[in-house]
Amino acid sequence: MTHILDATAAGDQDFLAPAARISGNGTAGLIPMTDLEHADRLRRMREGTLGSLHSWELVTAVDGPGVRMTIFLAGCGLRCQFCHNPDTFLMRDGEPVELEDLLKRIKRYRKTLNASGGGITISGGEAMMQPHFVAKLLEGAKELGVHTCIDTSGFLGRNVTDSMLENIDLVLLDVKAGIPELYKEVTTGELQPTLDFGDRLAAKGIETWIRFVLVPGLTDSVENVEAVASIVEKWPNVSRVEVLPFHQMGRDKWNRLGLEYKLADTEPPGRELIESAREIFRSHGLTVY
Repeated sequence: MTHILDATAAGDQDFLAPAARISGNGTAGLIPMTDLEHADRLRRMREGTLGSLHSWELVTAVDGPGVRMTIFLAGCGLRCQFCHNPDTFLMRDGEPVELEDLLKRIKRYRKTLNASGGGITISGGEAMMQPHFVAKLLEGAKELGVHTCIDTSGFLGRNVTDSMLENIDLVLLDVKAGIPELYKEVTTGELQPTLDFGDRLAAKGIETWIRFVLVPGLTDSVENVEAVASIVEKWPNVSRVEVLPFHQMGRDKWNRLGLEYKLADTEPPGRELIESAREIFRSHGLTVY
């Protein structure tokens, strides 16, 4: 593969810095239901009244428009090489939290979220590992009059029912790679489910933001970026593409968990590499950030 020229330059640190987060709260303010029997916990998760939560936080300029309450659920079926939250891989590592408790927290922040044009974003891990909980959470948020968003790889798009789609205002769809073989290498999963889910979103006309992580030496080839752009340009509901520079903020987590981290020596992309990737998306008529 031909890789886009990378010219990392001094002074790019501010350019690469992530948007500010207001506060990170873990599961603060929520009551973990740790005393439930295993069978009861499973039953309630199947009902959607209990979820396995990694953390929640208030963010601005991240995870969708406005101020958002981003809810990170535990559990993911993929193992992306560049994941910066490997501590969300296993559902059993999350805290069991009641639906109603989380909805009360959303209600508490509703005025702030709505005043900013924000809302809630359900992320992970992979949100669709817990579809019953997510379905009820989306329904409850819409009843509160709050804008809803899910951040997903689309790998488990089959778990998203049509009734769930009715309660989703925005989807952040992570397209990890555009070449099937590379997608498998990057994630351990298959590309096709993401394509199928993207097609469903397009058919429903649900606003979608595409997220693409640019990793030097892994996802940055001209062929791969062109392949992603060719996929995305077919979806008229896509209002923006976000080219996200790879960073090393997850490296310590991988090490702490004793997991093999293949990108330990990979440097973040420089300005020229990022702009080259963005220009490819623009050449396909896409709005790029």
